Amino acid sequence: MQKVFAMTFDPSTLTYNDAGLIPAIAQDATSGEVLMMAWMNAEAVAKTLETGRVTYWSRSRQSFWIKGESSGHVQELVDFRVDCDRDCLLVTVNQTGAACHTNRRTCFYTAVRQGDEVELMKPME
Repeated sequence: MQKVFAMTFDPSTLTYNDAGLIPAIAQDATSGEVLMMAWMNAEAVAKTLETGRVTYWSRSRQSFWIKGESSGHVQELVDFRVDCDRDCLLVTVNQTGAACHTNRRTCFYTAVRQGDEVELMKPME
C-alpha cells in the first residue's frame, strides 16, 4: 500500500509567472475530457479551495472570474492538483453546460489534421 504524505497547503508556495499568475487546466472529473485552460493568482487559488467554485483571474478584465457566475455554466471543484514543478494546476470539475465562452463543451474544439484545421464540435444549443 502506498503511503500518502499530507501537509498544510499554502498558495504562496506555488510558482507564479511575472504577472503573479499560474495556468490552471480544467478537466471533467467523470469523462477525463480537457475542458479549458485559464489563469489563477494566489487569491483565486485560495477562493477556489475555500468555496469549491472554480475561480480564475481574468487578464482582460483584471478581476476575478467565478466560472458560471454570469453564464450558469458552473465548475464545481472535485479535486485540485499541483504539478511536479509547482507551476501548473489541474482542477477536476463537475461541469454544468459549456466550458468555453463560444458555448462549446470544451475550448479544445479545433484540431489540426494533415495541415488543415478541423472544427470538432458545434456550439451547444
